[in-house]
Amino acid sequence: MRVDNRERDELRPLIIKRHFTKYAPGSVLVETGNTKIICTASIEETVPPHIKNTGEGWLTAEYSLLPCSTPIRAPRESVKGKLTGRTHEIQRLIGRSLRSIINLALLKERTIWIDCDVIQADGGTRTAAITGSYVALMDAVQWLMSKKLVKENPVLNSIAAVSVGIVNDDVLLDLCYAEDAAAQVDMNIVMTGNGKFIEIQGTGEEYTFDDEQLAEMLKMAKKGIREITEIQKKTLEIND
Repeated sequence: MRVDNRERDELRPLIIKRHFTKYAPGSVLVETGNTKIICTASIEETVPPHIKNTGEGWLTAEYSLLPCSTPIRAPRESVKGKLTGRTHEIQRLIGRSLRSIINLALLKERTIWIDCDVIQADGGTRTAAITGSYVALMDAVQWLMSKKLVKENPVLNSIAAVSVGIVNDDVLLDLCYAEDAAAQVDMNIVMTGNGKFIEIQGTGEEYTFDDEQLAEMLKMAKKGIREITEIQKKTLEIND
């Protein structure tokens, strides 16, 4: 029995609320179980130095845990003066995942900033951030198109992410924090809406896993991402 009484292959309740903030062209509140994240997509009419004068745009991401998003208050990293390795890793994951599904040339020389602020953390923050950021990105792109700043939609596919792992020798989908902390194996899977892998992060926590367990985890993650993709479509009012 799981701590929240879900089935092994059952997602936590997923809610994505669009237009959550006033000023960003794209903004959502994504809630997966007790994890809650504000994801915004904003536009900057410039690009990093390494791609200036190339005619291409850029997309990058920032991620942060707000101080009271966890049971014990964590100081803001800006106060410390540097980001932790975990924060660097997560925001790079978000950025490169979203860049994989966008034609940067169609943006021209402008940057889309994805900002993910975790207001409550109960496991799966990086995967929920990717899932929510895709919806915010789509709204930001629609804003660009409405202003005639881009001529066609540069987003090539949808993207979603989910965690999967082995806890007490059982393969489980969408781990909450209690499950993640007890996991023998922890994986994060990022996929497109048409079933292609973008990233697979997995490690044994003082534990090993075999081909069969890996196959079961990937199969379960695919099922979860299909379900998440359908929720994204309904949120964006996209009909096949």
